[in-house]
Amino acid sequence: MHRIRSLREDRDLTQAEVAKVIQTTQQQYSKIENGYADISGEKLKLLAEYYNISADYILGLISKPRPLK
Repeated sequence: MHRIRSLREDRDLTQAEVAKVIQTTQQQYSKIENGYADISGEKLKLLAEYYNISADYILGLISKPRPLK
């Protein structure tokens, strides 16, 4: 998922730091980020809350990030 990599890199975060936020391992997060594993709904929600953006943006359904309400 290109967008979650961009979000992480834009904030100068490591995979391990984001993995901790979504309660997974760095290895599993790497698989998600590189498209080798799917992200669960719960982990997607945690990412959206952490970055304060809509899950629609993370999933690629909209082109511009919207803040959570």
